[in-house]
Amino acid sequence: MLQNFLCYTCKEYVEDLAKVPKAFLQEANVRLIVIGQSSYHHIKPFCSLTGYTHEMYVDPQREIYKTLGMKRGEGSNVSVRSPHVKSNTLLGSIRSMWRAMTGPAFDFQGDPAQQGGALILGPGNEVHFLHLDKNRLDHVPINTVLQLAGVKTVNFTNKPQIIDI
Repeated sequence: MLQNFLCYTCKEYVEDLAKVPKAFLQEANVRLIVIGQSSYHHIKPFCSLTGYTHEMYVDPQREIYKTLGMKRGEGSNVSVRSPHVKSNTLLGSIRSMWRAMTGPAFDFQGDPAQQGGALILGPGNEVHFLHLDKNRLDHVPINTVLQLAGVKTVNFTNKPQIIDI
């Protein structure tokens, strides 16, 4: 679940989620779903921007966020930095503001104070894993979620893998 569609850390996280092959998900019988907290008309531009082709939905009233206990505001302890965030805070914030000012729908695309998270749900309504972000840099590593869901992991670096023979 995303903080909001303009958040640079969310954008970079979803860019990496886009790298998860559909075949990996199908093999494990798993669906990858991103939920944002803005209007539905932001889905298509955000998917185009990030290259994300898996399922995406919106919860403009933030009902799912509230039900899961996701907080508003930044936690003061920034002890963890997501491996999926490539931009520094200043440059990322400037890019987010630029996208807000130049986008076709000039708005903040959700509550900027709302924190997101990650969960593994199902089968049924059983929650197997829940991570509530404490701040915008506290995204759980994607490979952690993939492993817990029984999905093959992905190399998110642009470095070639070294294989010992």
